[in-house]
Amino acid sequence: MLLKKFVVGALQTNCYIFGDSETKEVALIDPGGDASAIKRYIEKNDLKLRYVINTHGHGDHIAANADFAAALLIHELDADCLEDPHLNLSSSFGAGIRCRQANRLLKDGDVITVGGETLEVLHTPGHTAGGICLRHDDILFSGDTLFYEGVGRTDLPNSSWEALEDSIKNRLFKLPDGCRVLPGHGPETTIGHEKNYYAETA
Repeated sequence: MLLKKFVVGALQTNCYIFGDSETKEVALIDPGGDASAIKRYIEKNDLKLRYVINTHGHGDHIAANADFAAALLIHELDADCLEDPHLNLSSSFGAGIRCRQANRLLKDGDVITVGGETLEVLHTPGHTAGGICLRHDDILFSGDTLFYEGVGRTDLPNSSWEALEDSIKNRLFKLPDGCRVLPGHGPETTIGHEKNYYAETA
């Protein structure tokens, strides 16, 4: 397995390259900015970019989509965010981000194959209606659903605290405690740590 993290954009978004170290086929998760640095890494390591995957449609996770020619994937309920600066919230910062349409609309349970590696799509609404996490064995790319001792905001349009709480308690907290959580912002954590943290603060 190949895994590389970049911290990009004004909101310090975690962007990940994930893929197969043997075939060098990779997916790019949440390219929220700094496309030139990501491209340099891809070129330097002779990687074959197959997919760009957005965990949700907010501007800080999609801003550099247009800089990559690979197939674009996003959950079907967040697809409209790609072309609408009001829905992706970039209009609030004067950015006006508009991306191309997705090549594939994702649903819960879909499997994305990257070389000999796979990512399972877990639909985890709450931060957005179409928010997803991506699971590979004991690794979870959690987007803005779950952070280190924190969760995604639910005071934004198309967000819901009730939906987010359900996603975390009934989907993510069912995963093994040792599962690594690689979030959309901040340091990594584990499912076990977050379960204990929320039990202590409840």
